[in-house]
Amino acid sequence: MESNCRFLMMNNNYQGFVMDGSQEKINHLKNQHWLWKYDLQCQAAFIDKDNINELIKNSQLNDIAVLHIDLDGNDYWILENIDLSVINPAILIMEYNSVFGKKRAISVPYDKVFNRTNYHFSNLFFGASLSALNYQAEKKGYSLIGCNSAGNNAYFVRNDLLNNKVYKLSIEEAYVESKFRESRNQKGELSFLRDQDRINQIKNLKVVNVIENKLEKF
Repeated sequence: MESNCRFLMMNNNYQGFVMDGSQEKINHLKNQHWLWKYDLQCQAAFIDKDNINELIKNSQLNDIAVLHIDLDGNDYWILENIDLSVINPAILIMEYNSVFGKKRAISVPYDKVFNRTNYHFSNLFFGASLSALNYQAEKKGYSLIGCNSAGNNAYFVRNDLLNNKVYKLSIEEAYVESKFRESRNQKGELSFLRDQDRINQIKNLKVVNVIENKLEKF
């Protein structure tokens, strides 16, 4: 429903493939009045590190321009397991968890059925830090070029496409702290935590240091 990849479809007539773990949301997409105008495929699938490459193959799309991974959970582990012979996009967009900060390369531990609300009531413990995603993206041949002003999406470009206008930034230069106040209390109600209070809410939960591949306390 947002203008990201959807803009490319509607403005430039790009083909697309959308996956979501909710059949209800996929049905909602299929009922959009504009869907017939575009070559947009969609599939209900709960993505994990074992099925991601096969799901992408099934899209039958070639020469991918943009891959956007936004899972609210296993984002790092999915990126790590993507086979570049299956998909090698020009642009990679990754959702990052700004509550994890910009210094540590950390992710939530892999859980095939990870659900952020079920894992911790606060809804703040999900995904990976910008540093962790950058670490894996660089291993795959991509460079960080910036983050959005909302502080939740990071943009990477394949190294062979960098130039004097699209160039690599450091974590320090690119990082944007999210102002989202999406935390919940134990009743599932919005609690509107901000700044250090968000960090304190999930402090001491176990995260994975993706560089050293070991569990640590957040």
